[in-house]
Order: sequence, then C-alpha cells, then structure tokens
Amino acid sequence: METAAIIPVAGKGQRMGTQISKQFLMLNDKPIMIHTIEIFAQIKQITKIILVTSEDEANYCQNLIDKYNLSDIKLVFGGENRQDSVYNGLRSCGSQTDFVIIHDGVRPLVEEKLIVHVLRNAYRYGSCSAAVPVKDTIKIVDDNEYVINTPKRDKLWAAQTPQAFQYDLVIDAHEKARIAGFIGTDDASLVERFGGKVKLVKGSYENIKITTPIDLKFAELILERNIKT
Repeated sequence: METAAIIPVAGKGQRMGTQISKQFLMLNDKPIMIHTIEIFAQIKQITKIILVTSEDEANYCQNLIDKYNLSDIKLVFGGENRQDSVYNGLRSCGSQTDFVIIHDGVRPLVEEKLIVHVLRNAYRYGSCSAAVPVKDTIKIVDDNEYVINTPKRDKLWAAQTPQAFQYDLVIDAHEKARIAGFIGTDDASLVERFGGKVKLVKGSYENIKITTPIDLKFAELILERNIKT
C-alpha cells in the first residue's frame, strides 16, 4: 500500500515578525522543518515524502535537505495559499497512491506514535485527524463582536495535523472546493464540506504550530525537557 506524506512549508509566517520564513528558524540545533521531516522519515508506513515550498525558496530547502542527509524528498512548488499548496502536493503523488497524510511543516513536535495512530485510523475509517478537546470557553460573535452563542465545550475539539485520508477522497474534495470557490482552514474541512466523515483521535497539546515568537519559546522548552528525560 502506497502512503504519501505531504508537508507544506510554503508560508511566509508574517506573524513571526522575522525576515526569514518561520520554517527555517532554528529550533535548538536544527531548522524547524528539518525536525518535522526527520520524524516522518522514520515512519515505515510512509513510502514517499513530498515537501511543498515556494518557488523562490526551493533551492534553500534542497540545500537543507542535503545538509541534513535526508533522501527521497520530493520538492513541489506551492500555490497562493495553504489549500492550493496541498493540492499541488496531492497532484504530484501519482495515481498509485492509496493514502496521504498531511502535516504542517511548522509542527515539529509531533510524535511518531501520533502519526502512526492517525494512519491506522485512516486505513480503517478512510480519514482521520488529530485534535484536542478545547480548554477554554468558546464564544461565537457577530460582526460587531457581540456574543451571539456559547457552544457546549464538551463537543468542541481543536483540529491539528497530521490528517490522513484515502487519496481519492481528499483530492476529490480539493477539486470540488476549487470549483465551488470554497477555502477551508484545513483539509478535513474540505472532506466534511463535500459529504465525507472524518474520524478524530486525540492529539497532544504539545503538538503546537509555531506561528509566533512565544510558540517558538514553548517549543524550545518542550524539546529541551524531552532531551533531558
């Protein structure tokens, strides 16, 4: 069975406030994206890794891949947004691909056991996403930021990546979204939008997406603690 991993790293990360793209920032001794790729390279179920990057940063990505002795990484150019970038990655997988697992390149603290857990559930149910129950009370507001509803917290989960799908299911959802002009905030939302069901499994609160300077600080602390233990 062919399972491809798609890791998008085409974003510029303006909220980080740095001149260098966030995926290239150093997390302890390595760039963030290298931490992420190395974890996926260890998963025996994954038969290919596709790194989606911007065209102007492709050479830099390749240099990092070579520097850290990572092999069999396919580079694909991204699009105008994350959804377009993932779609480009999906199109490059090839028709022989059975499943695909998609993971944010700036979630470098994902654990191998979570990746495998998501894959196993996707193999069983057709699709699966990591997620965590929300801790805070969530408010739905109107255009003037007045509260109009407070949903029950016990039914709310915060989606993470990795997210894994049958290949035909997720590329079909992406193509339908392009026709409809629908932009989702993750790949699971596209599958949901067009009638698919997505199984959730509990992720980790430490599986953070590094988008701000404080996220990077938290990631450094978590990584240092893990090394010590």
